[in-house]
Amino acid sequence: MDNAHVMAGISGAGPEPEPAPAWQRFTPPLLAAGLGIGTLALLHFRDPHVEGSYGLCPVYALFGVYCPGCGGMRAMHNLTDGNIVDSLHSNLLAVPLTLAFVIFVVDWFRRARRGQRWRVPSISPVIVWSFFGLLAVYTVLRNTPWGTWLTPV
Repeated sequence: MDNAHVMAGISGAGPEPEPAPAWQRFTPPLLAAGLGIGTLALLHFRDPHVEGSYGLCPVYALFGVYCPGCGGMRAMHNLTDGNIVDSLHSNLLAVPLTLAFVIFVVDWFRRARRGQRWRVPSISPVIVWSFFGLLAVYTVLRNTPWGTWLTPV
């Protein structure tokens, strides 16, 4: 674009939009954080180790195999009790995925504070497919005699 168009105010960008009010920017990340904290509080006070306290895993009930999420609620209960090793033993994936959620919500809140839009983390297709491959190996391994150390406690 040449200087004459810029000087005349004819640019493609237009005026900068005003940032949304603070309550509109902070509501979504605070709701996400509140749901996460509320879920952890529920899992802390209502022990999923008690048989039938949350029902049955449909995959385990139908097929008799552990899905990748089996033991996740017990892992979060153990984590809120401070038993990190027991948490990892209940479900190896629960702690890293919880940490990823916390990082995502903190980033979302920081961006809202600056008046920026939230962003979906950019993950390369190689990492996504590697994660799904790891998830498949994890699921198969925890249902074999060699993976009994990965079964929920």
